Order: sequence, then structure tokens, then C-alpha cells
Amino acid sequence: MLIERPFWQKLIDQAWKQKNIIWLMGVRRIGKTSLCNSIKDITYFDCERPRVRQLFVSDPEGFLEGQGGNKIVLDEIHKLDDPSEILKLAADHYPEVKIIATGSSTLSASAKFRDTLTGRKREIWLTPMLLAEMEIFGNQDLRHRFLFGGFPAFFAEKKLPEIDFNEWIDAYWARDIQELFNVTKRSSFQKFAELLLAHSGGVFKASKFAVSCEVSRQTISNYLSILEETFVVNIVRPYSTHKPTEIVLAPKVYGFDTGFVCYAKGRSELRSEDLGFMWEQCILNEINGQLQTRKVNYWRDKRGHEIDFVMSDRAEDVLTAIECKFTASPDELTLASLAKNFEAFRNLYPEGENFVVASNIDTSFKRNYDGLTISFVSAADLVKKLRAAKG
Repeated sequence: MLIERPFWQKLIDQAWKQKNIIWLMGVRRIGKTSLCNSIKDITYFDCERPRVRQLFVSDPEGFLEGQGGNKIVLDEIHKLDDPSEILKLAADHYPEVKIIATGSSTLSASAKFRDTLTGRKREIWLTPMLLAEMEIFGNQDLRHRFLFGGFPAFFAEKKLPEIDFNEWIDAYWARDIQELFNVTKRSSFQKFAELLLAHSGGVFKASKFAVSCEVSRQTISNYLSILEETFVVNIVRPYSTHKPTEIVLAPKVYGFDTGFVCYAKGRSELRSEDLGFMWEQCILNEINGQLQTRKVNYWRDKRGHEIDFVMSDRAEDVLTAIECKFTASPDELTLASLAKNFEAFRNLYPEGENFVVASNIDTSFKRNYDGLTISFVSAADLVKKLRAAKG
């Protein structure tokens, strides 16, 4: 049974109003095919099938003419010899044909895409399940979402599907990495990916991983780029204007999904100390998915003050500061602790709002501490405010 996913379906409808080509990207098994097939009156073509590929080899223009004003899905389009040709042809000469092309990486990652269709397409990044979608999939237990992750098929399980996590990692190597990239050392690459997932949210130091994986620092940097291009990691770079007190170079690297992070850590059940970080990971996923952006930073100074996420508003000198807490209360002790980080940040960047986003907040409220205003919000309210600031 196909499940309606209103947020994503609306995003697709809005994108089609701007361009007739949509590049739907996201990791393998994240739900791209199911989402496409949930769209009313759409025709599905699986480009992994030789018979389908032959349609584009023999007469691509005839194929497009035959579609009239149809909505079509070209799933796994990178399997075609020249996938950009059919999309460019459709964009330039068949604007009435609405196409969703799917892939497990950014379009520019594949050497087969000789043209990245700049100005001819809209991109949609299908992230792991959003928090608002938990009800749609029949389970509102946040801890279950943390442990089982945001793949709809994994989330639906009653027993932790460890074998599915392992099979996904093998398929990722065989069907994404081998097909798209020139990576020869499977053991080194997979060890690096697993280490990043296990240390998700940590500050990245290439030299440390180079020793563990027995490859050069340059190779580690190449591996990291591949993992980012295929959405397996999110790189959150430090925000700075190169002030002497700021950390300016070291990025933090987050795994793409809480379930895979737990699997890499060897977790079969959650510990209390996991909850704060899992919540932080989910909030990053909300920002990525709801706002369709990777433009997220963190901030840290050399005295140890830190802001989890920093977002730039339309005016470059206005910054939104976000702290993630699994649970939060506005008592004096909590306020004093939070204020230290916000105050250090606002001493350098005074313009912008300060948010604490917590799982136990239903109704937003504000508190003042020593002249500093801090808003306590739910994940949904945070997204609304960020979207309003984005314009």
C-alpha cells in the first residue's frame, strides 16, 4: 500500500510549476520510488530494465512525443548511456512532459551526466523521515525513530532490522560507489564510512582517519567528498568571520540517519546519554529536508562555547542561533547554562534570534536572562520561523 506523503508531494507540485524536470535525489531505499508512485496519474519507467533503456536508445524524441502531457518517472536514470540527453531534450522541446528523474547522488557526481542541466531543472532532496511524518507511518515513539532510523521500511519494523542495515551498506558499495566513482580499496572506504557514522557529530580530522584506514589524507578527503555527494554524511562547517577567538577550519560530520548511526555504534537499544545527540541529529534532518538546504553551520570559540547550528538570514549580518536539547525547562539553572553559549556568540554577532529546540515543548515561549532573549520552541515551530526568515 502506497502511503501519501503530503509535504513531499506538495514540494514536487511546486517544483513542476517552475520547471518540467525534477531531479529527485537521496540515498538508496530512502523511499524515492514509493514517493513517485504515490503521485496521481504518473507513469513509472525503471531504467534498470533493458527494455526500458532501449526506448531511449532507439528513438528518444519519439518516446517523449508519445508521452503527450503525461507525468513520468525515470527511476535510476543513471543506468542510461547518456541520461542528460533525454532530460535536456525534454526541457528544451517537450515542456508539457513532466519528469521526475531519480538518483542516489547529486547529479554532478556521475560522469555520465555530461550536462548538469543548469537552469533546466529543480532539485528535491528526499531526506530520512521528517518528524511530522511519524504519525503517517503509524508510530509516534521518538525513541523508536532514533533507533530504527528514518527509512520508512526500517521504521515500520517491530524488531530492529540489523540485517537490513548491513545489506544496505553492501548495496551502497556495489550499486552506488562502484558505478559512480573510481574507488578501489573497498575495506578502507567502508571502514571510513563506518567510523564517520559511529562518530557522527564529531569534529573531523583527516589525519586521524588516514591512520585508521591506512590511506593518505588526500584519499580520506576524496572519500569524504564521495560520502557527501551520495548524501551519506552531512558536513557542517564552522561559521566564522575569522575573528581571533573563533574555530574557523574544523568541520563537524554527521551521519545521514539516526538508525545507521546507532547501528555503527553497535546500539541495539538506546541509552539515556544518546537522546540529546539523536535529537540534534533529527533537528539537522528537519532543517535539511524541510528547508531543502545544506547551508547549515555551527559555531565554536577557543574557550569552548558552542552553538549547535547557525543559519544565515537574508541579511548577511543577521544570524539565527539554535541549540538542541532533548528536554528543556526555563528554570534559572538551565537558562544560565544556555545563556553562556548564546552570550559568547552574541558578543560577536548581536543581530538575530536565539532558539532552544526541545522535544518536550508543545507551545513556544520566551525567557529573558541578563538582557538576552531566548525562545524555547518545538521542532515544527523552529522550521516555521526559519522558513519565514528565509522568505
